[in-house]
Amino acid sequence: MTDPRPVRIGLQLQPQHADYADIRRTVATAEEAGVDIVFNWDHFFPLYGEPDGKHFECWTMLGAWAEATSRVEIGALVTCNSYRNPELLADMARTVDHISDGRLILGIGSGWFQRDYDEYGYEFGTAGGRLNDLAAALPRIRSRWSALNPAPTRDIPILIGGGGEKKTLRYTAEHAGIWHGFGDVDTVTRKSGILDGHCRDIGRDPAEIERSVGVEGAPEDDGAALYDAGVRLFTVGQDGQGGYDLSRLKDWIAWRDERNG
Repeated sequence: MTDPRPVRIGLQLQPQHADYADIRRTVATAEEAGVDIVFNWDHFFPLYGEPDGKHFECWTMLGAWAEATSRVEIGALVTCNSYRNPELLADMARTVDHISDGRLILGIGSGWFQRDYDEYGYEFGTAGGRLNDLAAALPRIRSRWSALNPAPTRDIPILIGGGGEKKTLRYTAEHAGIWHGFGDVDTVTRKSGILDGHCRDIGRDPAEIERSVGVEGAPEDDGAALYDAGVRLFTVGQDGQGGYDLSRLKDWIAWRDERNG
């Protein structure tokens, strides 16, 4: 798929193993450096490193970022659908959308980290059940947006993260404007093709969905191949172990600027 969109660079600023003051300074530094989007994630405990290390909650942080930034888009990569009633989540997203003057992306997925569920009293259930819950939640979120006063400032972009071929990619075709995938170039290419097929099945133009990946290495490693595979949003992950180092992010920003001309 040839996508005329420009390359965008995201930072997933993982809210673990750091004080909030450090997170706040890093958001400001990333915005000044020219990043397009700053994401956090929606968990209650660190995903790696010391399992009981420092960690902060997702959506209260997004509300703070909405006030602390002026240009970058913000969002979770991704919100866990299980942790909040869909109508409440819709209202939270609408509120942060207004606080940020229309810079929120609603990233959402079905959830997977069992410790979050167990310690916070959510029913973990099965992967299939959580995916079914996500399918039920997405139209409820949109319906609530249409009923809220004031309405969202824009058609809030929905990003769905995940690679499940029968359900997740189908839900992406039905509801999302951005798909965030995982894996190497071959995996992303194959799953992007499956997403195209779901779009065709429901009569949607696949070009309406921006393709996004998390990147581990430098842009010279696989940036060009991912670009050729249709990816336009490249997100660098960074946690606070040893302090936030944005040198790799800045390399990707420079690559974006060269690629976009």
